[in-house]
Amino acid sequence: MASDEKTEKATPKKRRDQRKKGNVATSKDVIAVASLVGCFYSIKLFFPTIYRRLRESMVFQLASVADIDELSLGNLQLVGMKAIETAAWCIFPVGVISLAIGVLATGIQTRFLFTREPLKFNLGKLNPLKGIKNLFSTRQLMELVKAVLKIIILAVVLYGILKDELVVIAQMTDVNPVAAATYVLNEIISMVLKIGMIFAAIAGFDFFFQRWKYEKDLKMSKEEVKEEFKQMEGDPQIKGKIRSLQQSRARSRMMQAVPDADVIIRNPTHFAVALRYDIDHDNAPVVIAKGQDYVALKIVEIAENHKVTVIENKPLARGIYASTPLGGQIPAEYYGVVAEILVEVFRMNKKLV
Repeated sequence: MASDEKTEKATPKKRRDQRKKGNVATSKDVIAVASLVGCFYSIKLFFPTIYRRLRESMVFQLASVADIDELSLGNLQLVGMKAIETAAWCIFPVGVISLAIGVLATGIQTRFLFTREPLKFNLGKLNPLKGIKNLFSTRQLMELVKAVLKIIILAVVLYGILKDELVVIAQMTDVNPVAAATYVLNEIISMVLKIGMIFAAIAGFDFFFQRWKYEKDLKMSKEEVKEEFKQMEGDPQIKGKIRSLQQSRARSRMMQAVPDADVIIRNPTHFAVALRYDIDHDNAPVVIAKGQDYVALKIVEIAENHKVTVIENKPLARGIYASTPLGGQIPAEYYGVVAEILVEVFRMNKKLV
């Protein structure tokens, strides 16, 4: 059905929900390229230290072997610990920098999202049918194309570089070891940079593809948008019932206040307002109840049952009803007319001495 087609952009709520679940657009190629380039630049940066450590280790190992009269566990432990120490000194800085760059590349893409949702056990992930379906998805097809493209590019670049450099490297057997190692390292870094630039272009394409695929997967049908709107704003029917119930309760409270009124002013069936004036607390008469049509008749009925004076004054009833909110004091323009009515009412009820 047309309503089931996912043609609508994802709502902010759905984006927030998906982000909480850890579902964000990320390109693994961007992370891989950034880590690769960072790794080799780190090697270039720390090469003098790495070379010195390796040289000292080799000298120590050869000297130790020459001094060892008999093979023992203690000697093996000494040689082994030195080798582990050297490896740690050589690998640790490069590894930390590469890891930091990978984390940074991931964080920039995800806006440094931290969530445990992807780590939670999900039985649906073990569904073999879903796994088979994913094998033939657009995403997997794209991954396959990228993998084949990378292999081809890597083979072509390596062939082009090694074809010209193998002879030069072979002639360096008589050259100073440091100079030879520096030359080989520079060539390797140059090769990595060339490959990295090509892979960076692939990573850039993959980044935009992942964004496009993410947006496509997030799209919603018109029915889903309506459902979400109902969940956020509430079902209109339920909201209407709640509003009706609130109005009913407010009306009930208002009716309970009618017996406390000093006078009811009506017109004669369409409008009615109940006024109360407490000389000690009110600056002006206050509207404690008002209504139209059925509510007006109900106010008058309750007033008559409780012997509250009801006076008919069409313009005054309509004017106060329109201008004064429930619980509000009447406007100054009605002070004179209402004062005369209240004086008469108080006199009739013997409230005025």
